[in-house]
Amino acid sequence: MIEVSGLTKRYGDTVALDGFDLVTPAGSVCGLLGPNGAGKTTAVRILATLLRPDAGSARVGGFDVVGQPDRVRELIGLTGQFAAVDDALTGAENLRLIARLLELPRQRARGRVAEVLDRFGLSDAAGRPVRTYSGGMRRRLDVAASLLGTPRVLFLDEPTTGLDPRARADVWDLVRGLVADGTTVLLTTQYLEEADRLADTVCVVDHGRVVRTGTPAQLKTQVAGQTLTVRPAEAARVPDVVALLGDATVTSDGLVSAPVSAGADATVVLADAAAGLHRAGIAVDEIGVRLASLDEVFLALTDKESVA
Repeated sequence: MIEVSGLTKRYGDTVALDGFDLVTPAGSVCGLLGPNGAGKTTAVRILATLLRPDAGSARVGGFDVVGQPDRVRELIGLTGQFAAVDDALTGAENLRLIARLLELPRQRARGRVAEVLDRFGLSDAAGRPVRTYSGGMRRRLDVAASLLGTPRVLFLDEPTTGLDPRARADVWDLVRGLVADGTTVLLTTQYLEEADRLADTVCVVDHGRVVRTGTPAQLKTQVAGQTLTVRPAEAARVPDVVALLGDATVTSDGLVSAPVSAGADATVVLADAAAGLHRAGIAVDEIGVRLASLDEVFLALTDKESVA
């Protein structure tokens, strides 16, 4: 549904995109991860026909974003980093305004407005001015507006920035529902947990390039593998645990971590560690084998000195 090859975009001496490549299958969520200034929003703006690339090609739904922008716009919806709704209007008035801009027939517009208000849990608040909405409600209304034209592809540029955990979870549920209905979603986010929960494929972006692509599980395995963690019941036994595990690190709260050999069976690793701790007489409060987090993948793959 989205095919990008070699996109380049410069602003003077600043390179925003430098050979950006991306392929996203229909009916899936692709998460773009990267530090501020990595090029995520620039890529979305090009795909949404809001910005022309300097070089490279991009197609959405088979249509070229430069040569066939009108056809692309018929397929897409866009929700930017900040809610683009009018505080002085009611929720329903905001959606009716967007429906008119989309030139939906009057009867169709009324039906779509009522449909999306109900789907996003905003029917009871439809007659209230948006200035009275919570942050989560405003974000839901913003996403609802982008869906009035029933887009086949939805671009979500950091859609949960500034939302509390409950409102963020609401947006996640909405995204899952859209994908279940066949919508393709391109999601940019700096919340690693968000990408882990939602994305079928994660693309890590740095300095305008996609530096690694895979499912969240694949990236965790390929980049950092598995880690054995042990928390001894007595802090005084931490050095003994380190000696037992070998190449280990210790956090300030006494959690000992050691890398697991690639391809090792986690159950065997865990059983061997537990047996060794038992023989050494070391009681533990916590023991386990886990995959790396996306946070660890992010830090391993990106330049931590990147700036906004």
